[in-house]
Amino acid sequence: MRYRQLLKERYKLLIKYIGALTMGIGTFLLLPLLILFFYPEEVIYLTDFLVPSIFCLIIGFLAWKLTSYKKEVALSLKEGGIIVLISWIIAIGASAAPFVITGDLNITQAIFEATSGWTTTGLSVVDVTKAPRIFLLWRSIMQFFGGVGLVVVMLSSVLHPYGFGLYNAEGRSDKLLPHVKRSTKAIMLIYIGYITGGALLYILVGMTPFDAINHAIAALSTGGFSTKVNSIGHWNSLPLELITLILMILGTINFATHFTLLRGKIKTFFKNGEIKLLFFLIALFTPIVTYFSMTKLYTNLPMAFRRAIFEVTSALSTTGYSLDTFANWNQFGILALVILMWIGGGTGSTAGGIKLYRIYLMIKSFIWELKAYFLPKNVVVDNYIWHGDSKVYIKDSYIRQTTNYIFIYMATYFVGVLIFLAHGYTLSKSMFEFASSLGTVGLSIGITGPDAPATILWTETIGMFLGRLEFFVIFFATAKLFKDIKEMSNKS
Repeated sequence: MRYRQLLKERYKLLIKYIGALTMGIGTFLLLPLLILFFYPEEVIYLTDFLVPSIFCLIIGFLAWKLTSYKKEVALSLKEGGIIVLISWIIAIGASAAPFVITGDLNITQAIFEATSGWTTTGLSVVDVTKAPRIFLLWRSIMQFFGGVGLVVVMLSSVLHPYGFGLYNAEGRSDKLLPHVKRSTKAIMLIYIGYITGGALLYILVGMTPFDAINHAIAALSTGGFSTKVNSIGHWNSLPLELITLILMILGTINFATHFTLLRGKIKTFFKNGEIKLLFFLIALFTPIVTYFSMTKLYTNLPMAFRRAIFEVTSALSTTGYSLDTFANWNQFGILALVILMWIGGGTGSTAGGIKLYRIYLMIKSFIWELKAYFLPKNVVVDNYIWHGDSKVYIKDSYIRQTTNYIFIYMATYFVGVLIFLAHGYTLSKSMFEFASSLGTVGLSIGITGPDAPATILWTETIGMFLGRLEFFVIFFATAKLFKDIKEMSNKS
């Protein structure tokens, strides 16, 4: 009886948090309306955003104000997981509403597009040649907040600083400063600073301000939404591609590692396992893809190398920008990009995939195991790797967790591939497209589009959601939610 009462009290706190986050989502829906000052002819879409915005603001306000819970207590990781899970579902549903209200997309397509935006994937069913600018901007805004994290935004501005469990539940382990609120503010400043710099550079090399803002947001958030059908390849500009490469790499680096670099700790920055593995993989795969794939498409070697390094970086960083289609790539090139999409970017960054940190840890674990074989039995070795600006000592339990995560990730991946195969797609296309979905990459081999079967779009939607919020948080939060509901409804 007492435990049930305690649970009900705790859920009042969760409802208050969800209410605050819902109000935040309602506010985000108003941001695309700023474009009406520059394109007043798009005022016809005003109510498409106002209706879901007002609804979220009212519901969120009621949940925040009418739920009485005044104690300031820390949230557990599982409680944070419940808040994040429900808030992200609300965010995706509310963000899909404008697409449905305007009549351009059906519910399945709208949920897919919103999920792709919030998870910073970049796969799209929107025809960018016909879409109003207000909707193109809305897609980028979703990627902005999805990349930095809904919780990071709210913790840095609205919520009180006792939500470290909430912070961790959204896939953040990069506590930059002793105080959670200060950490989230630091992340926001880094994020906005890079986007501003990127947009200005884009404008200098010939992009319009509208295109520059959209592409800077999408590149740094490793999202990949573009305002052009041919993505970055539309401009055929080397300077523009170099700016995009830099933004993609910045976006895939852990925020704590950024903080290390910005504080001038250059040596410590390059000690990070993720950084070493990131540049090693780009240096390894670029010449291999150039020789075995790109030279079959381009007679000009510099152009072949230029295409290879861009696509390799885009796949590994899980950004999803491209210079051309993949329809004429050979099987070697396709498999190479699939492997890179599996690996993904840095933990605590805007990127998806298994993550460089986990892959690096498994490589180091293998090396440690080999070394231990030749050491005396009684020798005790403290194994560590660099993460951010400090050493992280690795326990066997963490290696097991990492192994379990990789197993669940790959098992989910193969289930998704089987669904694609059941719809008649080839193995290579199925592997490529679902690797892009689960890794929140956004590269497409031609399957994803408005004419794709609903089952395929929902498979990709679930994959994107699992890939962004990560499996354990979703599984544990769902299990706790159902267990607690059962306990609270039990009258015996």
